[in-house]
Amino acid sequence: MCGICGIYEYGAGEPGITPGLVAAMRDTMTHRGPDDAGVYVTPDRTVGLGHRRLSIVDLSAAGRNPMRNEDGRIWITFNGEIYNHESLRQPLIEKGYRYRSRTDTESVIYLYEEYGLDFVHQLDGFFSLGLWDEGRRTLVLVRDRIGKKPLYYCVGGGRLIFASEVKAILAHPAVSRDIDEEALYHYLTFLATPAPSTLFAGINKLPPGCMLTCNAQGDISITRYWDAIAPSAPFEMNEEECAEEIRRLLSESVKKRMMSDVPFGVFLSGGIDSTAIVSMMSGMLDTPVRTFTVGFRDDPQYNELEYARDVAKEYGTEHHEVIIGQQELLDSLPDLIFHQDEPTADPVCVPLLYVSDLARQTGTKVVQVGEGSDELFCGYDDYKFYLELHNRVWRHLVRLPRPIRRMIELAGLGFYYGGGRRFLPKGRKMMPDLLRRIAQGEELFWSGAFVFDEINKNKLLSPVVIDRLRRADHGRAPTSHSIVRADLERLLAERPDADQLHRMIYLDLKLRLAELLLMRVDKITMATSVEARVPFLDHKLVEFAMSIPSSLKYKDGQTKYILKRALAGQIPDRVLKRKKKGFGAPISEWMLDRLGGFLEHSIFASSLRQRELLDYNFIRQILNDHRSRRVNNSFFLWSLLNLSLWYDQWIENRSAADSSPAVELAPEAATVAEVPGRI
Repeated sequence: MCGICGIYEYGAGEPGITPGLVAAMRDTMTHRGPDDAGVYVTPDRTVGLGHRRLSIVDLSAAGRNPMRNEDGRIWITFNGEIYNHESLRQPLIEKGYRYRSRTDTESVIYLYEEYGLDFVHQLDGFFSLGLWDEGRRTLVLVRDRIGKKPLYYCVGGGRLIFASEVKAILAHPAVSRDIDEEALYHYLTFLATPAPSTLFAGINKLPPGCMLTCNAQGDISITRYWDAIAPSAPFEMNEEECAEEIRRLLSESVKKRMMSDVPFGVFLSGGIDSTAIVSMMSGMLDTPVRTFTVGFRDDPQYNELEYARDVAKEYGTEHHEVIIGQQELLDSLPDLIFHQDEPTADPVCVPLLYVSDLARQTGTKVVQVGEGSDELFCGYDDYKFYLELHNRVWRHLVRLPRPIRRMIELAGLGFYYGGGRRFLPKGRKMMPDLLRRIAQGEELFWSGAFVFDEINKNKLLSPVVIDRLRRADHGRAPTSHSIVRADLERLLAERPDADQLHRMIYLDLKLRLAELLLMRVDKITMATSVEARVPFLDHKLVEFAMSIPSSLKYKDGQTKYILKRALAGQIPDRVLKRKKKGFGAPISEWMLDRLGGFLEHSIFASSLRQRELLDYNFIRQILNDHRSRRVNNSFFLWSLLNLSLWYDQWIENRSAADSSPAVELAPEAATVAEVPGRI
């Protein structure tokens, strides 16, 4: 796991790339690679590549990047791990390629030399890379299939700049800083910015499973080399065969991700996914698995400590814990805003930062995490809600003529605002927007991570912004449904038979998983120089999971049905039958306590307010509603806090620590409990 950056001046006038400029960009990401660093600039100064290295495989200097082929005509800067690099090595040697290291990076270079742009299909792993082909005068950028590794780029003035993190691009003197208003509109809905946009105007991110090429004429082409769409074919396995195949693929995936020359472990919650990883890893090792868990000092209802301890005892792990509270949240905010680049408005980033730091303190540089399982196998209660709503009501309503759907919307709104909201399930604040979607014929499900719906965004954003977005889109009213439709159209072109659950999973793989959850994992673990690996998102397991009928994922009201069957006998029944708790943080409670003053000041004193993009009277209303305990608006407020702190630091160059008032909290520090050996 590393940090990469580079510049290609294909038409910027007199070439101006220097090693010092590339090093300055590179060293904004020292946390991604504290073990080594390198720079390469072509003799004509039109291309520069930079690299920060976190040494995981072949710790010697032979693994230094940027790395070249034998004649020096191909150079690469690489971030990630290729798990099948050993099996790729011998065939390449037989073809005449002479290795100088044990690294996976060297195999990537020779694969490109042998197969051209098709090289990417040979890679089994997670990665982002920049490759310079001197003979073709072409720069190639690639992001892995699922999107575990980020890759950002900026084009302008005859120049392409790329990096693992936006801050490295901003270090180039030709790059200015401003907010992208269309991206802001979507961020407010999805808690993250959909690819290819970022919140920075003029800076994009390469979507998962995509490759970008740029030639000497500045012609840029982006192609999708992989997608999570299984062929439309009958599923021929029975339940037991399907469960066995899941178990086999997951076991192989866990084993692959133990490839390391440094210590590794597991982030353990005690739930199904992390327990499965610990169980499988324990059977492959002669020494105890290292496990790491985070808990909350004053909010035990959020803790999974006892569950994690139970699993640690079951498998005899070397278990470590860290306990945090409100003070740790405040202490961590400046680091979070710095390392995220874009606001990733998920409160889980706070405990994730502390458990990642805990792992690093023990000398553990690689961890396995359970992300992706809930998406692939229907593990969320929200999925259950949307499926039941779709099957009972939605699929019938959307077939009605639009005038009737409009009448249903008006009647429903009358019921809701006339006091009917008291009778709705707790937390269904988006009922008015669901009624709007019925009238407009839009999709029921947009994302598993959802904050401001279209109705609330029109209250939050100023009329001036809404008008600018409307004019930019030829008079059409702005809507985040455009993001949903773009992904669904791609799916339905290949799988017109895709049912509601299949659509939901695909949408979450494209946005919620790739741009929120995986970026949360990447940015926060790399902030502590720890590499996170995600066995449930091995692309072979993803391909198989996407071919499994929805009836095996959600069956008789049970979520994760087929995965639980696959893990029966692998992990204890008490884990399989335990109600899902979910990895969360007590943000709502903290906002009602002393954190509230910090939040209020940070939002209302932010320089973002001067841009007149948001209606601060509406923000005051949702803050007051939360404080009065009438409505839990914590996610609304947390997303606005992150946005305000991000704007101050990255657009106005004001750090969170400088602009926020001192908030006196209990002087407790994060408590670390280490249990060496077996417990």
